[in-house]
Amino acid sequence: MEENLTARIEMCYRICDAMNQAGMAKGTMLPLRELLRTEFVKFMVYLSVADGAPSPEELDFIEKTTDMKMTMSQLDQFKRAQRIDSQLFATEVPKALKYFVLADAAHKLPKSPVQGTVSDYLLVTYQEMGQAFIACNDVTTDHEVKLLTDFLLMVEKFMKEYGIYPVHATKKMKTQKAEEPKEKPRVEDLLVELNSMVGLDGVKREVNSLVNLLQVQRLREKHGLKNSVMSRHLVFSGNPGTGKTTVARIIAKIYNALGILESGQLIEVDRAGLVSGYIGQTATKTTAVIESALGGILFIDEAYSLTVGKGEGDFGQEAIDTLLKAMEDHRDDLIVIVAGYSDLMQEFLASNPGLKSRFNTFIEFKNYTPEELMRILVQMCAQQDYKLSDEAKSFAKAYFEIQSQQENFANAREVRNFLEHAISRQATRLVLNKITDKEGLSLLTLEDVKEQ
Repeated sequence: MEENLTARIEMCYRICDAMNQAGMAKGTMLPLRELLRTEFVKFMVYLSVADGAPSPEELDFIEKTTDMKMTMSQLDQFKRAQRIDSQLFATEVPKALKYFVLADAAHKLPKSPVQGTVSDYLLVTYQEMGQAFIACNDVTTDHEVKLLTDFLLMVEKFMKEYGIYPVHATKKMKTQKAEEPKEKPRVEDLLVELNSMVGLDGVKREVNSLVNLLQVQRLREKHGLKNSVMSRHLVFSGNPGTGKTTVARIIAKIYNALGILESGQLIEVDRAGLVSGYIGQTATKTTAVIESALGGILFIDEAYSLTVGKGEGDFGQEAIDTLLKAMEDHRDDLIVIVAGYSDLMQEFLASNPGLKSRFNTFIEFKNYTPEELMRILVQMCAQQDYKLSDEAKSFAKAYFEIQSQQENFANAREVRNFLEHAISRQATRLVLNKITDKEGLSLLTLEDVKEQ
C-alpha cells in the first residue's frame, strides 16, 4: 500500500477526531473514527464481489488499510451482516460522509486540517483506496471499475446537493479508467495486406518466409524445443519510392501480432534525427529516439549517411555506437531496420564489424515496372474518387515507360507527384470552364496529365 494512501486515511481519522471534539457526533454509537473505519471495510468488500470471491491479496489489503484482519468466512459473514449488495451499495450514502458534508456545509469545524473541503478530501481518499484495491491482485475487471465509478458518482451527487462541488475526484477517475484494449490484427490479415500490394514479388516472398519461420519457432517453444538464435534486424535495400516504409510498418504490426513486439509502432528517422553537431549530444539524441521505439521498430532511412564522409567533426559513428549498444541491451524489445540504396547499404554494413554481425537478413526492393506504376496510379485515383480518361491512361503509361529508365526515378513517389500535378491542373480547367457536375469533378483528362 502506498504511503500517500496511508497518510490520507490517517488524515481522515484526524478529521473525525476533530468533529468529535467539536461535538458533531453526539448521535452516533461509535466514535466517528471507528464508524469511518467500518465504512472503509464495507467499501472494499463491495468492490471485492465484482470478480467473485475475495482474493488473498484483497484480504491482505483490507488488513493493511484498516487493521481489520478477516478470513474468507469472516468476510462473508461481514458482508451478510452489513447487507452489502453490489447493486444497492452505491445508492446508500455512507453515514460518516454525512458528517463530513455537514462540517463543510454548516462550517462547524473551527479549523479544517486540510486545504479545501473535508468531504472532498474524503471522496479522493475513497477514490485512491478503490483504485489501489482493484490493482492489488492480478485480476482487474471492467466491472470493478464500474462499481468504483458508480460509488464515486453517488458521493459526488450527495455533496452537490449540499452545495459542495468536488474538485477533481471522479473527473480524474474517468481519465484513469482503463480503455478497452484494441484487438491485435491477425497475422493472416496483415499478410493479405502485404500480398495485395502492387509488385514487390521478391519482397513478399522474403517477408512471408520470415513470418513462417517465426511462427514455427513459436510452435517449437510451446513444445519445449530449442531454437537457433537469429537476428531479427533487417536491411531494406532499393531506390526511393519502392515501398520500404510501407512494408516496414506492416512488419511491425506482424511482429506485434506474433507477440514478438509489445506495441508494434514504427519510428522513422534519418541521419538528422540521430546526429547532433556538438560533442556529446549525438548519444543523447540517438538514445531518445531509441527509447521512443522500444516495443516496436526503429526504421533508419538512408542509413549509409551515418558513415559517409567520416572525419573530424562528424558524429555519425557516435550514433552507430549508441545504436549497437541499444540493440544488445534491448534485444527483446527493439528491432532495427536500416534502409537505403543497394550499393550504399553494402558499404554501410562493411564499414563496421558490429553492423555486419547484427544485420544478416536482406530484403531487396526492386523498381516498379511501367505496368506496375500504372496499377499504382489507378489505385491512387480510385482512393481519391478520381478516374482517368482513356487518353490520359495512354499518356501516363508512355510517360512512366520513359521516366522509369531515368537514374533518379522515384517510383511510387513519382506516381504520387504525377497525380497531384494532374489534380492541380484539373482544378484550373474546371474553374475556367465552369464545370461543376459530379462526372466532370472526378474525371482527369489528357489536358490535365500531359504537362508533366
